[in-house]
This record gives sequence, structure tokens and C-alpha cells, in this order.
Amino acid sequence: MSWIERRRTRTVWVGRVPIGSSHPIVVQSMTNTFTEDVPATVAQIKELERVGCEVVRVAVPSVEAARAISKIKEQISIPLIADIHFDHRLALLSIEEGADCIRINPGNIGAEWKVKEIVNLAKERGISIRVGVNAGSIPSELINKYGSPKPEALAEAALSYSKLLEDWGFTNVKFSLKGSDVKTTVLANKIFASQTDYPIHIGITEAGTFISGAVKSSVGVGILLYEGIGDTLRISLTTHPKEEVKIAYKILSALELRKRGVEVISCPTCGRCLVDVEGLAKEVEERLEHIDKPLKVAVMGCAVNGPGEARFADVGIAGAGNYFILFVKGKVVEKLRPEEALNRLVEEVERLAEER
Repeated sequence: MSWIERRRTRTVWVGRVPIGSSHPIVVQSMTNTFTEDVPATVAQIKELERVGCEVVRVAVPSVEAARAISKIKEQISIPLIADIHFDHRLALLSIEEGADCIRINPGNIGAEWKVKEIVNLAKERGISIRVGVNAGSIPSELINKYGSPKPEALAEAALSYSKLLEDWGFTNVKFSLKGSDVKTTVLANKIFASQTDYPIHIGITEAGTFISGAVKSSVGVGILLYEGIGDTLRISLTTHPKEEVKIAYKILSALELRKRGVEVISCPTCGRCLVDVEGLAKEVEERLEHIDKPLKVAVMGCAVNGPGEARFADVGIAGAGNYFILFVKGKVVEKLRPEEALNRLVEEVERLAEER
């Protein structure tokens, strides 16, 4: 049984993927290609699929991008969300082209009748909507009320949108409340979560470059997940989107909420280290990113940090001068030359994954 009790929510479907508290937390990402460049977008989505992305979002800033949706969908295996800002006609066209979900921010769509047209067509086609509320696009009356995009302002905006959609008979919706800082995002989501049972998409928007964004996202998302809040997530980073997916799974794994793929354990290095542990560990991660079975793999730089400290790893290698040792479940099984160590490790991990 998990040590974290997830908040109870209703279930919303994005294509064939269920989102809600009774289902696994869904990992998603967003392409950074021009959506109308169908070959490039499909290629990137397939990269994301390979590392475990379960739902993908594409930007739709133009008619050309919207019309590309049907062509993209024909070639991918995961549900596709159309990300719409400002122009409600692009949302309508995206739905007609087969999008599995529409992401809108009513705060920048404009007149209420435009939002209602999107909702009516989504209802007619049986697809869900993600309502996004960002700190940068809160209705002016709430900014005037609170003086700034405070957590209370984000939560009130999201709650008002939920009531509006409910008045129109539409509840097939999930919400996201995001700021670019941890405090605003966490507090806004906690307020909203305490007053509704809608599923919540979590993340820190505009989190930053790889290291700073990963740290900020891990803190913010980690706090929310520990509180039981979050049914789907994206780690927003200024880098290749497949890194977002990998970090999302690492966060979920650290909290014991989901296990996927290889977890590489490597020593921090010290004066005893006789091999390039950093380079080797990175290469191991790259070579094994296709493995989806949850396995723990150790890469150690000396005999001290070998089987002893990594005894709970499924498999690992440790450098010991001019040779490596291969160990499985803490027991040494083979002595290897440096040039064969990496390949043997990969072979052993693939064998274990196959067995599982």
C-alpha cells in the first residue's frame, strides 16, 4: 500500500487514457516542433513514446497547425491534445481534425460565447477539455481584487470556470493551475483541490533550463504529489521534451507512486575512483532508456562502492583498477575487461527485463 493517499477525483478520459485518482498518474509532455511540420512532429512524438510519454500536447497557433492534427494522429500511438490560445476557431478546427482533448485558458480566449462554442463541440464529439489557469493570464477583475496573481486569484479563476462549464452541462474536464514559482503553484492547487473533485494536471510553468527547471519542478510537483494532489503531470523544461518525461518518472518513482524503467545508482566519486563513473553512468542511462521494466542498475567506481553499498541493485558493475566486476543482487558473478563492461551490463539488464 502506498504511503501517500491520493485525493479522490472523478475520472476524465483523454482518448483511451483515464485520468483520475483511481488510475495511475499520467505522464505527459509537449512537442517543441512546428506542428504543421508533420514528419518532424511525428518523429519527436515517437521519441517521447519510447521513453514512456502517455499523452502528448502540440501547439496550435495557426490553421496549418490545426489541420496537421489528423495527419499526426494517424502515425502515433498516444492521445493528442491541441494547445489553444486566443483564437477559439483553432480549437473548433482541432476538434474537427480529431484532437483527443483541447487545452484552453478561458482567460485569453475572450468572449464567453467563444468558450461555449468550444465546449458544445467537445461535448458533441465526446472529448475532454483541460482548462489551464496561468498566473500570467488571470482575469483583470481578480487581479484588481487580489492586487497580484496570488494563489487565491488562480484558485478563484479555476473555480469560476468550473461553475461556468457545469452551467453548460459539461463536466468532462480537468484543470491546471500554474505559476512560475513553487509557492504560488502549490498553494493555488491546494485551495482548488479542497473545493472540487475534478482531476488536476500539475507542473511548474516556465520552470527554466534543465538543472534549475528540474529542481524547481521536483520541489513543486513533489510537494503536491505528497499531499495527494495530481492526476497527470508535465515537467516543463527548456530542453528536449523527452527529458521532461524521464524526470517525471524519476519523481514518481522517488515517491513510490509509479515505477518505470531503469533507475541508475552511481557513486558520487572520490579519490578511490579509478574509472570515469560520470561518463559511464550517463552512457548506461542512454543505452537503457528503452527499458520500461522497473530495474535498479548500479555503476560504481571502486570495489568499496561495488556490491557492498549497491547490494540492493538488480545488476551493476564496479571499476577496480584495470578490470570491472559484474554483480547481480549484490553477488559477484563475473570479472570483465574495461572494454567489455558496458556491453555486458546492458546485456544483463536486457535479459532481466525480458524475464520480467
